[in-house]
Amino acid sequence: MPDSAPLDRLQSHSLLNLPNLISFARLCAVPLAFWLVIDHRLAGAFILFVLAGASDAVDGWLARRNGGGNSIGAVLDPMADKALLVTMYVTLAAVKEMPDWLAILVVFRDLVIVGGFVVLVLIGHAPTIRPLFISKVNTTLQLILVALTLFLAGFGFVIPAITAAMAVLTWTVAATTLASGGAYVWRAMEAR
Repeated sequence: MPDSAPLDRLQSHSLLNLPNLISFARLCAVPLAFWLVIDHRLAGAFILFVLAGASDAVDGWLARRNGGGNSIGAVLDPMADKALLVTMYVTLAAVKEMPDWLAILVVFRDLVIVGGFVVLVLIGHAPTIRPLFISKVNTTLQLILVALTLFLAGFGFVIPAITAAMAVLTWTVAATTLASGGAYVWRAMEAR
């Protein structure tokens, strides 16, 4: 049987490898997710959101298994994740399933981080891109909030204890979003 290691290495460094195709499919799912929420098909949006999360885990595992991925995947994967997450916050706010102010806060934080990165690159201070611990916590909480919102609204669950827990989760997401954005700004200022 021929050795497949050279083929695996070639595929891990090419544009059309399986992890990149999975990330690209997740990016292509964003318009469908948008439409499902706007059309009030929140159960379908929940299923798509869960599938997107599973695909993120799978493409990450495949990239690590094949030598850590490549530069295309390093951009495509987080871009797909961020596009889906921001789209969910904006559209869930538009259909009144999530507070408008929270969607604005989430989008503003991402704009500050991306804008700050672009400014630093333009002035010759290209920072290393490494997620902070608070950012990982924030992203996890944001994902949980979106998934629970889609699940509860999509399947029509109204349970007072869960409603109270969702309020606490909403404020926790807001707090970690502010803390994460502030931490990135602080880190960028220290690097200068």
